[in-house]
Amino acid sequence: MAAHPDDEVLGFGGAIASLVAAGVRVRLVSVTDGEASHPHSRSPVAGDLAAVRTRELRQALRRLGADVQGVALGVPDGQVPRHERQLSARLAALLRDCDLCVAPFSEDLHPDHEAAGRAARAAGTARGVAVWEYPVWAWHWAVPGDGRLPWHRAARIRLSPAARARKQAALECFRSQTEPLGAGPGDAAILPPAELAHFRRGFEVVLR
Repeated sequence: MAAHPDDEVLGFGGAIASLVAAGVRVRLVSVTDGEASHPHSRSPVAGDLAAVRTRELRQALRRLGADVQGVALGVPDGQVPRHERQLSARLAALLRDCDLCVAPFSEDLHPDHEAAGRAARAAGTARGVAVWEYPVWAWHWAVPGDGRLPWHRAARIRLSPAARARKQAALECFRSQTEPLGAGPGDAAILPPAELAHFRRGFEVVLR
């Protein structure tokens, strides 16, 4: 589950590649289309970000080797907290035949990520399905040993060289987020190299 197209690859892409390679059936739920990533941009691309980011995600999933079942919920980007209750109900229905739900960290200090994580936890509780959470923005603001993170819940997933390579290739697909949309003040990359570095490591971290 991802709040925006790219969250799932950033936080869990290597694991997705490994699961699919092992024959595990994966369903990907995209809560929003990520259309509001550049609200102040005047670039023509900014007006078509929903389509652009959906296309980038499809390309990234192909590079992960993941022929997954995709479900797009179409919640407005930036407004997930307003739809949290309805989102939880929709997720509970989607979890009927699942063994595990992996969702954004519910304390990631991004409103959409947090609401998506809370909705997933509520849905998992209702269905009796375990929920793992993956940090995204927490890697940007946290420091080693940061007391704001529940490290006692953390588990490291080591990535095989093949899974890591697939993830790196998939990350290159999100150009609308890793490169400026234009030269204007609202066109800056959302994921500059310093932020991407957290997701190029040979492991991923989940909170169980």
